Amino acid sequence: MDAGAVEDGRAGHPAEVGGELGDNHRRENGTVAAGGGRSHAPGFGANKNDTLLVVATLITALTYQLGTNIPGGYWQDDGAGDGGHAAGDPIMRDKHRRRYWLFMAASWAGFGSSMLLTLALLTGVPPRSRAVQWPFLVSYSSLVLTFVTSQSGTSLTMDVLIWAAVMAVLAVGIKYRRLDRLRFLFCPPAP
Repeated sequence: MDAGAVEDGRAGHPAEVGGELGDNHRRENGTVAAGGGRSHAPGFGANKNDTLLVVATLITALTYQLGTNIPGGYWQDDGAGDGGHAAGDPIMRDKHRRRYWLFMAASWAGFGSSMLLTLALLTGVPPRSRAVQWPFLVSYSSLVLTFVTSQSGTSLTMDVLIWAAVMAVLAVGIKYRRLDRLRFLFCPPAP
């Protein structure tokens, strides 16, 4: 072992040490060993729990923020003349009732499913499990639905169609786990 490896902390690291321990480390990390071995296969299951946990935490924070800061804001005063709203009521609920309830349902679904995703990842459920993949699908697509419903200039039908398209793309991505297998959709095959 060289002195430089000891000084800069590389000594004893499984990837630096030869033999079975180093080979196991290379196999676990998906790197190719010099004499062959397994190559890295990208996909949803290749993500580590800590990476998905960061994503789940960000989705939880975003959906919480969306639920507490509704687009359009809140009424600042009690309005007896125009519908009898009270101070602190959401303006969106009074002006665009159906859009408000779709927005809130998407926000609640995103918050709840991201909490389930976080709990699953903290308890060690593997990323390839449906208990991780489906809450990810619901929470991520719920963010899309909350965004498109917050835009009051679009029709609700179009908003739901956009959300359904995002759900379909995510479901295909999770099902195949490797988007490079879907290369024919993006690049025509060579003749």
